[in-house]
Amino acid sequence: MTVQTSVEMPLPRVANVLSIAGSDPSGGAGIQADLKVFSALGVYGMAALTALTAQNTQGVAAVELLAPAFVARQVETVFADIRVDAVKIGMLANADIVGAVAAVLAGHGEVPVILDPVMVAKGGAALLDDKAVGALVGQLLPRVRLITPNLPEAAALLRVPEAVDHTGMEAQARALLALGARAVLLKGGHLPGDQSPDLLVTPTLTLWLEGKRIATANTHGTGCSLSSAIAAELAKAMDHEAKDSGTDDALAKAVTVAKAWLAGAVRSAGQLTVGSGHGPVHHFYQAWPK
Repeated sequence: MTVQTSVEMPLPRVANVLSIAGSDPSGGAGIQADLKVFSALGVYGMAALTALTAQNTQGVAAVELLAPAFVARQVETVFADIRVDAVKIGMLANADIVGAVAAVLAGHGEVPVILDPVMVAKGGAALLDDKAVGALVGQLLPRVRLITPNLPEAAALLRVPEAVDHTGMEAQARALLALGARAVLLKGGHLPGDQSPDLLVTPTLTLWLEGKRIATANTHGTGCSLSSAIAAELAKAMDHEAKDSGTDDALAKAVTVAKAWLAGAVRSAGQLTVGSGHGPVHHFYQAWPK
């Protein structure tokens, strides 16, 4: 008699991603948006808070910063117990928090870090002070896999006027590489016209990601969401293709997938009715009923 036994195949391992960022109680940006992105893209999300904000779709009313040592303690405690496949960094607010985060990540150089240099909220409130800009460039920029500034943020980091065309974008992206960045995704959403191009550059790669501007006011948290999506895609590469995750090809693939996902989230934002200002994108447009 032949006895058949079923062999239970192991489930694919889910990647873990840590966000280090501020809180947005309206849910459209910051830690809340990051955790939504991680869930939408199939990775396990974790969060270390840097700041509490009082904000909604119309703007930021107040900010309370956490102590730098406590920010670092949150990150250290996660790493002490949990495998971290990628890190996304958002709002850091001041030089002391920048230094604390840079110091704790120095011992985890194998983990890809995506830095979204959150400097100004959609409503215009400053979220990174002048002293912190120097700390960001000097202490954190050389440690990250990718930095994802928009045009005003790139200009502030370089202390130059904002780029107004493709030529200016490429020059500023390469200037950020010269400051120590390993890779730059310069977002061109502030350019005039109906196009919204992004530019990915590394020392050996130049990749334009063209895209038509989507006519909507619901763009709250787009920067947070894009950088988190890139971190999620790189974490998947770390988990399943570890030997290739640090290559330009892996980075280009992660950025391309993340940008396409975000475009869908922006196009679907009208399905939500959140606030009367800059509404959030629809992070779960692929999963929720239309």
